[in-house]
Amino acid sequence: MPRPARYARDIIESLSVKYSNAVYDTKGRGDDLIVLSAGEANFDIPLFGFDDLPMPLLYHYSHTRGIPEFRVLLADHYQRRFGVTIDPETEIIITAGSKIAIHMTFMAILEPGDEVLIHEPAWASYPEQVRLCHGRPVRIPYDATIADYGRYITDRTRAIIVNNPNNPTGRVVTRREWQELHRLATAHDFYIVSDEGYSDYVLQPGDFISAAIDDPDKTHTIVCNTLSKNYGMSGWRIGYVFTNADLLFNILKINQHLITCPATILELYMARHFHEVLAITAPQIRDVVLKRNAVARMLEDRGLRVLPGDGTFYLFVSIDDSELRSEEFCTRLFQERGVSVVPGVGYGTSCDRFIRIGVGSESIERIATGIDRIMQLIQETAVPKGATHQPAL
Repeated sequence: MPRPARYARDIIESLSVKYSNAVYDTKGRGDDLIVLSAGEANFDIPLFGFDDLPMPLLYHYSHTRGIPEFRVLLADHYQRRFGVTIDPETEIIITAGSKIAIHMTFMAILEPGDEVLIHEPAWASYPEQVRLCHGRPVRIPYDATIADYGRYITDRTRAIIVNNPNNPTGRVVTRREWQELHRLATAHDFYIVSDEGYSDYVLQPGDFISAAIDDPDKTHTIVCNTLSKNYGMSGWRIGYVFTNADLLFNILKINQHLITCPATILELYMARHFHEVLAITAPQIRDVVLKRNAVARMLEDRGLRVLPGDGTFYLFVSIDDSELRSEEFCTRLFQERGVSVVPGVGYGTSCDRFIRIGVGSESIERIATGIDRIMQLIQETAVPKGATHQPAL
C-alpha cells in the first residue's frame, strides 16, 4: 500500500481540536461536561435571514479577493478602529477562515529550510503549518523576552509569527515591543506575520495595537484576522489577510488554486449585516472579557499562577504543584471529573506545566465548579515534598 508523505505523517494532531472532538462525542451521548476547552465564545447573534440577498449571485463564485463591498467594510473597520490604512482593491483578501490565510501566507514566503520564530505559548497550528510548508519552526521558550530573540535569529530566519492578543495567555503586545520587532525585521530582513484574530477582545481603547501601525506600507508586515473569534462565528469560516499589494498577489494566486473564494452567500450576508453584527457582539465581547478577568482573580485567590494577560477569553494556568504532565492531567480531569481543558504542551514544549482554560462557553458558576475540580486534581497529584519535576521532553 502506498504511504503518505513523510511531512504529513510527522505533523501532530492539534490538541485543542482533539479535546473539542472529545467534547462533541461526550455531549452527543448526553453526558454532562464542564467545557473550559472551547476555542470560541458563545454569543447570542440573531439570524437576519438570507431572503434579501441577491439572487442568483449567492449560488456562484465571488471575486477571488472576496466581494468588493465586504473588502471595503473590513478596510474601513481597521481604519476606524485601529488606525490602519488598507487599500481594499489590492491589499486585502477575504479567505475561508484565518487558519488558511496564515497557511497560505507561509506558502507564499517560505522556501524549504527557512525558519520561522515562534514564541511560546503559541497556537498549536503555527509550527505544524510551517512544517507543512517545508520550513523549520524555531521555538522560543515562554519565559524569554524580545531582548532574547537575537539568540534565535539566523541567516535562515524568514519570519516571526505573533498572536496579538495571545492565545492562550490573553497578553497584548505593547507599542514599544512592536517597534523593537519591526527594528529586528528590518535589520534581519524577515517578515512579521501578525495573527490578530482576537483584536476586539481588548477593552481599553488604544490598548490593542495592530502590527501594521509601525509599517504603514506593509513592506514586511502581514496581518491575518477572522470573524470566527471576534464575533462568535467560527462555523462560518470567514477570515482575511492584508499586506502590501505585491506579496498579496502571490497569496492570491495560492488562494485561487486552493480555495477559489469563501462561501459567497456568507460574504454577501456579512456585507449586508456587518455593522449590525458588530453592534450586537460588542457588549457581549465586553462581558466575556470581564468574566475572563474575574476568573483570573478567582484562580489567583486559590493560589494558582496565571500567566499575565487581560485580553481574549483564555487563561494559561500553572499546574506546577501536580506531578502530572499537562496531557495526563487534562485526560484525567476529563475522564474522572467531567471538566475539559487543553494541555499546555499543545502550545509549546516549554509549556507542559500549564493548562488553557477558556471562559467563553460556560456560566461563571460552572466555571467556578470546574476550577474546584482542577484544584482537587492538583492536590491529589501533588509533587511529594522534596521531589522535583522531570524535565519536559
